[in-house]
Amino acid sequence: MSKEVHGDSTQEVQNGKLQDSTTPLVTGEKYQKEDGSQKVDGSIYRSLIGSLLYLTATRPDIMFATSLLSRFMQSPSQVHYAAAKRILRYLRGTKDFGIWYKSTNDAKLVGYTDSDWAGSVDDMKSTSGYTFSLGSGIFTWASKKQATVAQSSAEAEYIAAAATSNHAIWLRRILEDMGEKQEEPTTIYCDNKSTIAITKNSVQHSRTKHIDIKYHSLREATTRGEIELKYCSTEEQLADIFTKATTKQIRRTTHEHRSLP
Repeated sequence: MSKEVHGDSTQEVQNGKLQDSTTPLVTGEKYQKEDGSQKVDGSIYRSLIGSLLYLTATRPDIMFATSLLSRFMQSPSQVHYAAAKRILRYLRGTKDFGIWYKSTNDAKLVGYTDSDWAGSVDDMKSTSGYTFSLGSGIFTWASKKQATVAQSSAEAEYIAAAATSNHAIWLRRILEDMGEKQEEPTTIYCDNKSTIAITKNSVQHSRTKHIDIKYHSLREATTRGEIELKYCSTEEQLADIFTKATTKQIRRTTHEHRSLP
């Protein structure tokens, strides 16, 4: 691994005493601060999560799982620890996974945005996820719990899209400084049609009047011609793996999109 990880459990994984896992997390499993299981050594858990976070720089497929488990570093339980060890077993079985960047003259910035809805058991907040590609292969990604509770799936997706838009604008400025100015609006793909409709309608109504003003920067970026939100199906949504634990079949699809084996 890219960074040393301490603990007896890690040694068990390295010695092959535990079977490899096909996914970073169990699909549909919910994690919370108080799950009824015994607490574990926080220093070992934090060291393990810190090492996994280091690996997310080149392994987007463990980004969501690691980000989720990092929420419990203050008081980890056996359930959290077992989930972290599962990520290690997944990594051991996927050592050859990586991002393959092809040679191309196309320097078009393309983004993908996604969100779950009320996925956090402790506070019912949603998780935003996004990723961007530049010609070939993704090069930046994120998975982060939202700061406020979304009252609908469309609102959760809208908040996620606003964060994605902000990152896109920042990337556009960097690319311009590098001589790769984006002449056209940056396309951001979203799998929620209601969210796209909200960005095109500046009139407030019952579904949008309570959304924090700061998230409407997405509308402004769209009006300025910097961002264009387009629909894509859930099957084509590359940001899906940054918002939830996905199945092996879905992960294979996203790996193909990302030029992963």
